[in-house]
Amino acid sequence: MNRMRSALLLVAAAGAALCAGGASAAEFTAREIMEKVDARDDGDNSTATLEMILIDKRGDERVRRVDRSTKDKGRDTQNVLFFLAPADVRGTGFLTYDYYSGERDDDQWLYLPELRKTKRIASSDKSGSFMGTDFSYADMTRRVLDEWTYTLLKQDEVRGEKVWLIEAMPRDNEVRDRYGYDKSIVFVRQDIFMVVRAVHWVRDGARLKYFDMKRLEQIDGIWFGTELDMKTTKGGQTLHRTVMRFSDVKFNQNIDEEMFTVRRLEKGP
Repeated sequence: MNRMRSALLLVAAAGAALCAGGASAAEFTAREIMEKVDARDDGDNSTATLEMILIDKRGDERVRRVDRSTKDKGRDTQNVLFFLAPADVRGTGFLTYDYYSGERDDDQWLYLPELRKTKRIASSDKSGSFMGTDFSYADMTRRVLDEWTYTLLKQDEVRGEKVWLIEAMPRDNEVRDRYGYDKSIVFVRQDIFMVVRAVHWVRDGARLKYFDMKRLEQIDGIWFGTELDMKTTKGGQTLHRTVMRFSDVKFNQNIDEEMFTVRRLEKGP
């Protein structure tokens, strides 16, 4: 009898463990998972150096070096990029005001030193390539949660970590046009609620874009993707690829607000 009771207790304990392990899968809806992704602590007032590698279909590479600064303004975020090298892009600047609520479109400006001109990026242009990369202008800002509808597809693993696969569909044609995507499938790591992989169906040209967070590090307690990979494919063939590698990432920096102005953008790095 004692042996039977012990066996039953072991079975019950195993069942409880399985339930606990699977609770995260059944506990959240797709929308709730994405809310947690949106609420994740991504650090305040950061600086970093960025190496940007553009790779064409022949495998030829162009390497750029960029300084990045980010400042939080409440729930809104301001970002500025200054291109340092090579010579053909040195002095180019990119400024973004990323508005959290989505009640107004994000503001973006691109300064081109050879023209001595700052171009404001219109909403209709945000699906276009950012500086020849596989990232669009819209990809350079945080997605507004309410502009998409979400469906939980299944669970899987990425590099040994459990993830949810969630389909994100634009709510209307305005969102679809701005991003240039008919839909996305995002892979959310279950332990840290972070998108570590994605597939985007490009609206024009029968293309797919594959995003992969190749390297993920914890810096000052903040999970941060230090190597990002985006490639554009058509018919199974890679057309172009962009790798972004971050180094010297620092949070809680004292950054002057003047850094995030068009006037400062035009002064260069």
